[in-house]
Amino acid sequence: MQGCVLRFSGHSGGAKAPRLSDFPAGKYAAPKTSGHTLAKAKIADIIILMPQTEDPKATTIAQALKTEISTTDWPKEGSVVEVTLLKRLPRKAYFDMGRFGTGIVFGAEIANAREALRTLKPGDSLQAKIVVLDGEEGHIELSLSEAGKQKLWALAKDYAESGEVIKAKIVAANAGGLMTVVADDLKAFLPVSQLSLEHYPKVPDGDRIKIAEELKKFVGQELNVKIIDVNPRTNKVIVSEREVLSANVKELLAAYTIGQVIDVMVSGTADFGVFVRFTDNPQIEGMIHISELDYKLIDNPKELVKVNDPLKAKIIDIKEGRVFLSLKALKEDPWVKAGDKFKPGETVQGKVYKFNPFGAVVALDGDLQGMVHISEFGGQDEMKKALTVGETYPFVIDTVKQEEKRITLKTKK
Repeated sequence: MQGCVLRFSGHSGGAKAPRLSDFPAGKYAAPKTSGHTLAKAKIADIIILMPQTEDPKATTIAQALKTEISTTDWPKEGSVVEVTLLKRLPRKAYFDMGRFGTGIVFGAEIANAREALRTLKPGDSLQAKIVVLDGEEGHIELSLSEAGKQKLWALAKDYAESGEVIKAKIVAANAGGLMTVVADDLKAFLPVSQLSLEHYPKVPDGDRIKIAEELKKFVGQELNVKIIDVNPRTNKVIVSEREVLSANVKELLAAYTIGQVIDVMVSGTADFGVFVRFTDNPQIEGMIHISELDYKLIDNPKELVKVNDPLKAKIIDIKEGRVFLSLKALKEDPWVKAGDKFKPGETVQGKVYKFNPFGAVVALDGDLQGMVHISEFGGQDEMKKALTVGETYPFVIDTVKQEEKRITLKTKK
């Protein structure tokens, strides 16, 4: 009869774990382990060379051993198992691992698990992570603190997969977002981009210091969030408040269509655009990007609107529970008649709106703007000496490119 495999891991009691050298030569063959204990050999295979026999009892024993080996969930390094406290000493603690022997917590792990061990009595059970199969005194080394962390990571993964809404307590903030704690003791990050529009910091000019100040107001509060990313390897959990609201908002937005004109009220401004709430459904907050406010260049949305202004806006896109609108779409495009209004070579009056690296942007009649290239002056310093923002000067129309929506100007000599 062919040999069968027996597996051993750990042992009970205080004696050293058996070594391969303990087994008489000639009766057993084993993998090369350089004298390691059976536990260190990762549940070493011991091949029992049983004599050729037709004895039914011997055959039954061999089959039973094979069945036992194939159906048992043998412990592995990194796996989390349930253990029972046997005895606790000042610098170590022993745990019963049932058929797999005895586990030990010692050294730094004793300090890390101080809270868990404080109220633990002999006979009490808890989760532990296997760190080393053949550890101190030949026992299986365990970590109680790592088991707790692994359990939290598993819980976070479950939340992420199920999409369940959970509470996140805000403990700190910076310009990038909020530091939170979820699932009792797991640190998670809530990026500013994943905040609801209601809580998004509506700070002019995107000033990072002001954004951080706005976000610090949430410290100590709790927000409903969903876990959207879990990465134990990088020790990161990302949560989103926006995802919580998106399902409900998606249902509400089903009543609206792209191209529809609706009444809105300005709920906030930022350097990149305007936040507005639907008048007939205040739960819905949309965004008007700065490029959709007007046909002319706008440096700051506050030039056109302020909070609580009532507006009419056109829905231009609905996606992923978010809605985007436009004021520009409801206005007549002034570039359609730009070629008729301005002719190359004629002199016009224009107010300097702003400077940029390419030159000066000049406001013209009819909500149009032109550009005086910096080469007209020789450089930034010369340009700022010749022109002042907010002042009106005579300019000469150089070119009108209606399709490109561009008018170039020259200074009046």
